[in-house]
Amino acid sequence: MAAATSKDEHVSAEVLRGLARHLNCLGEDNKSTRKRALESIKRETVDKKLSGVVFQELFSALLKPLLKCLSDPVERCREIAILLISDFIRCVPEPQESLPYLMPCLAQRFGEKETLEPAEELRLSAVEMLTLTVDVCGKQLAPYLNEMIDILQRTLVDPFPDVKRESCRCTVNFAKCVPEHFHMQAESLVKPLMQTIAHQHSKVRVSVIEATGAVVQHGTGKNVDDVLSHLAQRLFDDSPQVRKAVTLVVGNWLLKLMDRYSYFHKLIPLLLSGLTDEIPEIRLLAADLWQRVGAQWEKENEDDLKDKMDFLLTPPHFYPLGVERPGLGCRELVARNLHRLVPAIGHDLSDWLGTTRVRTSRLLSVLLLHAEEHSTQHLQSLLVLLYRACADSERDVVHNCLAAAKVLGAFVPPEVFLKLLLDHVDAPPSSHPWSALMVLCGMLGGCPKTLLGPHLRRIADTLAQPDVCQEYQQIAYLEQLLACVDTLLHQCGSDCRPISLQLLQVLVTVQSLSAEPGLSQKALESVQRLCEVQGLGSVPALYRQHMGQLLDWLSASVNTWSAYSPHRLQMHIVLVQSGPVMGEFVSQLMMLLHTCLQPDRDQEMRMNVFTMLAKLLLDGGNTLDSQGRFRAQSEKFLCDVLLPNLVWRAGRTAGALRTAALSCLLALLQGGGVTSQQLLRAEEQLVPQVLSYLDEDSPMGRLLACRSLCAVLGLVGSSLGQEALNKIYPELLKRLDDSSEDVRGEALCALGLWLSSLGAEYDTRLCASHLQFLFQQLLLHLDDPDGAVQDQVLEVLKTGSSVLPALLKKEVEAARDNHRTCHHCDRLLQHIDAIQAHGGSRSPH
Repeated sequence: MAAATSKDEHVSAEVLRGLARHLNCLGEDNKSTRKRALESIKRETVDKKLSGVVFQELFSALLKPLLKCLSDPVERCREIAILLISDFIRCVPEPQESLPYLMPCLAQRFGEKETLEPAEELRLSAVEMLTLTVDVCGKQLAPYLNEMIDILQRTLVDPFPDVKRESCRCTVNFAKCVPEHFHMQAESLVKPLMQTIAHQHSKVRVSVIEATGAVVQHGTGKNVDDVLSHLAQRLFDDSPQVRKAVTLVVGNWLLKLMDRYSYFHKLIPLLLSGLTDEIPEIRLLAADLWQRVGAQWEKENEDDLKDKMDFLLTPPHFYPLGVERPGLGCRELVARNLHRLVPAIGHDLSDWLGTTRVRTSRLLSVLLLHAEEHSTQHLQSLLVLLYRACADSERDVVHNCLAAAKVLGAFVPPEVFLKLLLDHVDAPPSSHPWSALMVLCGMLGGCPKTLLGPHLRRIADTLAQPDVCQEYQQIAYLEQLLACVDTLLHQCGSDCRPISLQLLQVLVTVQSLSAEPGLSQKALESVQRLCEVQGLGSVPALYRQHMGQLLDWLSASVNTWSAYSPHRLQMHIVLVQSGPVMGEFVSQLMMLLHTCLQPDRDQEMRMNVFTMLAKLLLDGGNTLDSQGRFRAQSEKFLCDVLLPNLVWRAGRTAGALRTAALSCLLALLQGGGVTSQQLLRAEEQLVPQVLSYLDEDSPMGRLLACRSLCAVLGLVGSSLGQEALNKIYPELLKRLDDSSEDVRGEALCALGLWLSSLGAEYDTRLCASHLQFLFQQLLLHLDDPDGAVQDQVLEVLKTGSSVLPALLKKEVEAARDNHRTCHHCDRLLQHIDAIQAHGGSRSPH
């Protein structure tokens, strides 16, 4: 071995003699000379395959000159010097011998307030050299802790991203090499790391997170609070690799951090957030780390868990389907820290960033799944934050919180959560009144059917209360009201039969208040599901079961109805959807209508009710009169309800109301809801009222009055006395000059029916003057500019030709020469002649 040593010494001496001139050239002013000298040194040393002992001797002799070259003004010279020193450190057997000279030099050049190296590529090479030094020297670097920290404090915030990344790598390696010394200065690196953690390059962010993990892990452990918020923000990073790095770091802290028990409540949410990450790899990593954390804690606290080891291993009977139950250690960790986690969750659910609220809302379900029945102790706080989250502008937040409410409902007994929740449903906040209903819907969806059954009536009674189901008309509120009913039907099925009335009341209210067709259709679908639950074949069958109670429900408030009350709309839904069933409850309905349609009640409300009734009466055989019972009530309805509302009153609203009442009267007459005998008994009241409306300002009112007269004449015209008949035609003649063509046409139709109504009791001789006046007025309009009117008048006069043809012929002949065209007069004369020829004239009295 002595010979080998002598040989190495001889080789070293020979090489050094050859390098003497090059070393001298390093001090020359000419930059090219210095550059060539460094290149020559590299060729004579590193590029040759020399033994380690020789390299060690050469490095000892060359280190100081090479370190001086780190300050050379020529960038290439500094570059070669760094490469040479790095190669020597990599090759020599005892690199630690260079540390007394290397570390102070690097600290001076790279660890001061202002870095002396301007070239970013050389700064990178220098940090790589430092990393190499840490790798090969290890614990030998402990005396140079201050120098290392000074350098890393500067390079971690270096402008060049690659320098930042290499500095992070160096930090991790250094912390692992000298942990017993590193903790004394670890805190100094936290600030520069946090300054860099949000760098625009994702690879830099990953490196910083890994370095942060090592610094905290091998530090005093007191810096967790300083880095926690920064790591939490990285959980929202767009880069999966960054989120993965956070998950790995937090998982390792929970497993290995010296004081980890003190930070469980802060670290657990960060790791559990990974369980809901979009990337499967991150979810699997988080699940694995969390399982290990729970298992480790379970083992460390085995004595404390002895009583729970047996009965807590079996999942509860009502555990959510399709969900894997976390281990005992994981559940206990969450349960014991839940009192700290709930306020933190509430704080983050109020964050101004939507992404923070979305991720926090995902985490809430995971925590509740772990807490199981322990969440009951924190129910009040959990409900408050769920109310607020369900009013969030982010749809994902609302969706996730509904899922959390469903989990909560699976573990909290219904008698407990209903006591708090139903009070809030009954008196919700004015800003977002639907939030309590959303939470209720979610919790009902998670609650087992067998536990929910005894509380169904209480729930249904609350939902059907006027203050709950009728107070708000916002679409969001009605949607949640409907969702609660749907959830009850889905969860409890046939158990909902005893509360069928309350559920139907809610569904009727939703339909009546909704201005959204889609929501009304959904509510109708829910009515059909309620039928299925009841075992009924159709919606009318459901209404038959509850119609009496529904009418009592409506009648209870009828004295307070106004245009803005929901009750009138509720009645509309009930009457329309019940179809023929309504005909079985006519007496009860008539009492309700009689009360709400009195002339002293709200005008707009009455107008809407009449409009609805008109539609039903037109199809009376399939609605109100399906059982033939309505006709027994129709005379009373006509005299006590309709006619009082036809009395003229000033005002536009009053006019609109009369028009609606006329449309209802017309529907009653045309729909067969009243018999001829009933109509004759009411004729003295009815006809004068209708005649007065022939002078209405509204064209629609005049039109409806003409049509009503047509209907009356068609039903009882032949039974009217001549005095009553003679009061009708003059008013109709006035309408022949009406501004509305439709009114003129209906008036002519009514006059034709009037002439057809002149039966044997009508004294044509006594009433000749009436007929003469009628014929004269009609002949004036036979020359109307409108050909259609001429044709219609001609048909009316043809009808009148059978009444008193001689008189009519005389009036036609007298008027013929005054007409612009004689065509229609000639046709009428031919018609009269034909009637007389066949003996069709009626003998005068």
